[in-house]
Amino acid sequence: MSHRHKIILLVEDNPDDIALTRRALERNDFAAEVVVAHDGAQALDYLFATGSYSGRDTSMMPKVVLLDLKLPKIDGLEVLSRLRNDERTKNLPVVILSMSNEEKDIWRCYRLGANSYIRKPVDFVQFSEAMQQFGRYWLLLNEAPPKMS
Repeated sequence: MSHRHKIILLVEDNPDDIALTRRALERNDFAAEVVVAHDGAQALDYLFATGSYSGRDTSMMPKVVLLDLKLPKIDGLEVLSRLRNDERTKNLPVVILSMSNEEKDIWRCYRLGANSYIRKPVDFVQFSEAMQQFGRYWLLLNEAPPKMS
């Protein structure tokens, strides 16, 4: 019953990276539902219950958002900025998952309020290990801020 409350919003446009991330998370059995948004606009629609997600129950928010930076329509930095500037999502944990190891990208993510930055390992074994550590921390150990009533 608590499993369905563990939602990871994966914002990623690369089908291979989506499959890899799903496989790595399933392999580590965190019993979390992975919801995929294929671009930044879809991610915002999901989180704010607009567009194709109009009417979605926004009391069921993800435990964490895994956000790629290079996305179609609205890029990851803009998604992050909009999440941090909205009262409903400003405390939602956002972990950047990117191929970029450029200091300026990492710096900009933290400046905009990212909670963590993970560079995508190229190798599946390394990636699976990174996802195991990610899941253990964000799904099992991290205490989210209590909801304001």
